[in-house]
Amino acid sequence: MKALLLVDKEKFQMTDMPIPEVGANELLVRVKTCGICGSDVHGYDGSTGRRIPPIVMGHEAAGVVERVGADVRRFQVGDRITFDSTVSCGTCAYCRAGRINLCDNRRVLGVSCGEYRQHGCFAEYVAIPQHIAYRLPDALSFEHAAMVEAVSIALHAVSRSAPALGDSAVVIGAGMIGQLLVQALRAAGCGTLIAVDLDNTRLDRARQFGADHVFNAKSPDLIASIKSLTDEAGAHAAFEAVGASESIAAAISSVRKGGKVTLVGNLSARVDLPLQNVVTRELTLLGSCASSGEYPACLDLMGRGKIDVQSLITAVAPLEQGPQWFSRLHRREPGLMKVILSP
Repeated sequence: MKALLLVDKEKFQMTDMPIPEVGANELLVRVKTCGICGSDVHGYDGSTGRRIPPIVMGHEAAGVVERVGADVRRFQVGDRITFDSTVSCGTCAYCRAGRINLCDNRRVLGVSCGEYRQHGCFAEYVAIPQHIAYRLPDALSFEHAAMVEAVSIALHAVSRSAPALGDSAVVIGAGMIGQLLVQALRAAGCGTLIAVDLDNTRLDRARQFGADHVFNAKSPDLIASIKSLTDEAGAHAAFEAVGASESIAAAISSVRKGGKVTLVGNLSARVDLPLQNVVTRELTLLGSCASSGEYPACLDLMGRGKIDVQSLITAVAPLEQGPQWFSRLHRREPGLMKVILSP
């Protein structure tokens, strides 16, 4: 099969690789689409240490079942599917409790981090365990299905915070996940919804997706403006989708006493934390990692038009054009959001 192999920092090679073997409980999937995630771009430049070459990256994918293992009963050849990016074991205590994103034996498709190497979906085929797969509704295109993983991250973060109907919320960072958080919070019935980012184009898009108010993060009156919209108390909840000290501090300052701050961004390994601001106002800090069973809800919301992914897709391109698109995304070319590759 053809595959896009990361062979060195910022260097790809289109190569031939063996088609993966299929175990008794596995599916061989012919990949139709695979989105380029921000984490893939960080893997491309070597900044995270979680895409050690050589590795076939890619985990936001959809395709068609090409072959089934001997013990597979839930799927058959020809089924249109998407699948979780997390390869969970299904047997550890966390998996048995339904917290598959915390699996003790967790692997992520397209990741090579020293502990393991799990080739991903920037290739014609990938083998996956059947328990991480989900059938696609007939009306959902493969291009849209490649967005389900990103949507699931947003839905999981919202479920972690569990906002009450009418609660106010702030989204710090209006990139891909931030835009989906805005939509997920609107679908969850939030009241006043505020988006914050450094890019005014992204803020305009967040407003189109349901944000009532948008603010540039550079505004010296940012926190005061948020408080003025929330009875001078601050928002009930904030969602930080960047992963940097400044944006986390802004999220913490934007909520009221007893409020919740959900940390979704994962850009920096360590950040500064305004500890007294958290402790004295008795805030709840929540980490949110990947997703944990939200795929059916994502497919339902997308199918009913409650979450729009089409507006976030910049381009669908052949796999061979992957190196050029990675380079453009790495340069942070203005206006780019989601690029989907098709093997």
